[in-house]
Amino acid sequence: MAKVAFIGLGTMGYPMAGHLAKAGHDVCVYNRTESKAQAWASEYSGRYATTPALAAEGADVVMTCVGNDDDLRAVTLGEQGVMSTMRAGAILVDHTTASAEVAKELYAVAKSKFLGCLDAPVSGGQAGAEQGVLSIMVGGDSHDYDQVSGVLDAYARSQKLMGEAGAGQLAKMVNQICIAGLVQGLAEAVHFAKQSGLDAEKVFEVIQHGAAGSWQMVNRHKTMLNNEFNFGFAVDWMRKDLDITLTEARRNGAQLPVTALVDQFYADVQNMGGGRWDTSSLLKRLERSS
Repeated sequence: MAKVAFIGLGTMGYPMAGHLAKAGHDVCVYNRTESKAQAWASEYSGRYATTPALAAEGADVVMTCVGNDDDLRAVTLGEQGVMSTMRAGAILVDHTTASAEVAKELYAVAKSKFLGCLDAPVSGGQAGAEQGVLSIMVGGDSHDYDQVSGVLDAYARSQKLMGEAGAGQLAKMVNQICIAGLVQGLAEAVHFAKQSGLDAEKVFEVIQHGAAGSWQMVNRHKTMLNNEFNFGFAVDWMRKDLDITLTEARRNGAQLPVTALVDQFYADVQNMGGGRWDTSSLLKRLERSS
């Protein structure tokens, strides 16, 4: 069992830290809104700290799961950041979906302080975090990964080292590219089925088991048909992820025409007031224009 600090108790981080505690690890949490950290400590009989630095004191592994590059720098490199108190040999595992550049930046600073550092974004959404069945894409040194993979098992269904620092974030970008196209295709399919007068529920109950099937279809077609979008992975978060992806594509020369188009469709959803709707709300845009 490890002594773990977990920084960031959002939609994903709260249940992830909970799985670590339930697995028997000694967990201390930090959250910007202290009341949430207090609630977590009460629910899981754990500990909380008032700064990231205090949470990281004496920890074997420090996990971060925050909003973006700037948030990540603040909780790691800031005056009260975790790297100011992490002991030599401890390992930072960052679960934030962030840029590959900030992952490389943190890796370089960590190595100068004799710390391990892994970028380890996750996929599986809120449900995956709550059920402890996330997919984790990891970038960094293999000897650091080998030391923490058993800890990650607390909330991972699958995990794999993708390569050097930044590779985990690049793999997460691949994941988001796939999702963007899939959700737009599903939205168009639902819209077409409804416009055609078909019993859409019957259609998707059949085709989800064939070549057209996907996680998105299995888990989202019913809520889309019921016009339910106030849950799940928010459009605002997806646009943040796609901005990171499209910026990286401009750097490496990748051509992402469909991803760029779907990003603009999500901008339309934001303009409709749907920034906090689930990503499947692309259907709302189609229905508005029909």
